[in-house]
Amino acid sequence: MSSLPPLAGPDSDVSLAPRSARLGERSIVGVLWVFAAISIVTTLSIVFVLLEEGLHFFGQISIVEFFTDTAWRPFGDLDSEGFRIGVLPLVSGTLLVTVIALLVAVPLGLASAAYLSEYASARVRGILKPALEVLAGIPTVVLGYFALTLVTPALRTVFSPESINIFNALSAGLVVGVMIIPTVASLSEDALSAVPDGLRAASYGMGATKSVTIRKVLFPAALSGIVSAIILAMGRAIGETMIVSVAAGNLPTLTVNPGSQIQTMTGYIVQAVGGEASRGSLTYNSIFAVGILLFVMTFTLNIIANRIVRRFREAYE
Repeated sequence: MSSLPPLAGPDSDVSLAPRSARLGERSIVGVLWVFAAISIVTTLSIVFVLLEEGLHFFGQISIVEFFTDTAWRPFGDLDSEGFRIGVLPLVSGTLLVTVIALLVAVPLGLASAAYLSEYASARVRGILKPALEVLAGIPTVVLGYFALTLVTPALRTVFSPESINIFNALSAGLVVGVMIIPTVASLSEDALSAVPDGLRAASYGMGATKSVTIRKVLFPAALSGIVSAIILAMGRAIGETMIVSVAAGNLPTLTVNPGSQIQTMTGYIVQAVGGEASRGSLTYNSIFAVGILLFVMTFTLNIIANRIVRRFREAYE
């Protein structure tokens, strides 16, 4: 009888690793490295262009005036009497739309996530979750015209034409909120589904109802994922362009009245690149200054989300 070769153990000199990487594996690693490098270079290029053009702007405009002036009238000559370059109206308009959107998306999104995770059957979940995520694929320009032609007339009927302008922050915020519901609902449902069943069983064993279990056990256990979903949705609301461009208007106003016409940061960028600013002018460079501020805001939100995830993440074995 022929003897079998000894098996490789932890102290054996025999290695199970291949002596050389196969050509196909080396090719795949090389392709993945190229794709990763392209992503990094693209991101750095975007930051470089923003900073390069933005520095031309801040070379002529004081950064203190940019952040403290309460009027935004960047069209015209720098020395003209009506020229004002304070970004506060754009920031306030962006935050006003974002707050309204979150007031819509967070309760509806969390309620949808709780239903899909804890109440819906597997068959119903398999139908509703893809249908909900299809909402995220609707072109935002379509949602913008929906806000302008349906939501705004409805608001003017419910309230009054004097209190709700044709272009207003309320209709834009409501529709942006509808747009980000799938983000909140889908990511929150994933976070709730990841909670171990043992926690549910322990809660039910103590006599808790399903609603109490969701509020007192599942939501705290999935807090990091839920907060990340909300912050991600908030970042998307801040960066939304077409809905606010169509429905909110293009009048920069420092106001908290949701019925007023406002202009967001992305809305101004669309207006400026639409032909009203010649390349190389101060107005053209202001696009990149606003872009830098928008980039800093969204980047800060991502950092906050990462810190919250690390702070409240629950590890289960």
